Amino acid sequence: MARTLSVELNIQKVRRADDLSHAFEAARAWHAEAVNVLASPLIWSLRQLIIDRAARTRLPAIYQWGEAVRDGGLLSYGPIRAEVFRALAAKIDRVLTGAKPSDLPVEQPTKFELVINLKTAKALGLTIPPSLLQQADQIIR
Repeated sequence: MARTLSVELNIQKVRRADDLSHAFEAARAWHAEAVNVLASPLIWSLRQLIIDRAARTRLPAIYQWGEAVRDGGLLSYGPIRAEVFRALAAKIDRVLTGAKPSDLPVEQPTKFELVINLKTAKALGLTIPPSLLQQADQIIR
């Protein structure tokens, strides 16, 4: 998709907190215009460090979970975390009550949310287009 949109990607792997400095320095040296912070348990545990680093380097960042935006990130678009965990708990319950895991269907999230933090946008000197604001599920002012 990136190629189709003529967007160049530069992937930085983060395996521990110490990798964040290098990842953001590499993004700045590469003249990145934004950062897409992918979801993982490690990244989730480092989210405040990532949010702070993105602010310090003045790089707009998008996250998969709305909580990161409520913690000061710029914006997120992804499944509603509570819904994902609710579905996971239901699957675990079915397995614990006798269902075979291989008999359970693979399911995709069906509810997604767009969260935008206007305070962070202002701090980065960004103007969020009104059309995007109209689509937002939550706007933090």
